[in-house]
Amino acid sequence: MQKNEAACCESVEVHEELVKIVNETMPEETELYDLAELFKVFGDSTRIRILFVLFEAEVCVCDLAAVLNMTQSAISHQLRILKQNKLVKSRREGKSVFYSLADAHVRTIIAQGREHIEE
Repeated sequence: MQKNEAACCESVEVHEELVKIVNETMPEETELYDLAELFKVFGDSTRIRILFVLFEAEVCVCDLAAVLNMTQSAISHQLRILKQNKLVKSRREGKSVFYSLADAHVRTIIAQGREHIEE
C-alpha cells in the first residue's frame, strides 16, 4: 500500500457488536455539530494569537491591537467570535472593556493542540 492510499477491507464484514457499541455512545448530531463549530474557531491564527495574549493578562481592545499590530476593528471582530463561542469573557470598567479567558478549558485545549503538533 502506498503512503497516501487509504486502507480498505478486502471483504465486507460488518462487526455488529462494535456497530452497536458505537451507535449507543455516539453523541447527538447537534452536539457533534457544535463541537465541529467550536474547533473551527481555533482554525484562525489571529484568534489563536489573541488567546495567547489573554493567557498572560486581561486586556482591552486597544492593548490587543497594539500587541498584535492590528486595527481595533479587526480585533473586535475576532473577539466577537471568541465571545460567541464562550472562549473569552468581557467586563466593563469605565469607558474600557477588558477581555479575559472564559475558563481554564481554553488553556487546556490550546495546550493539548500544541502537544499534538509537537509529537
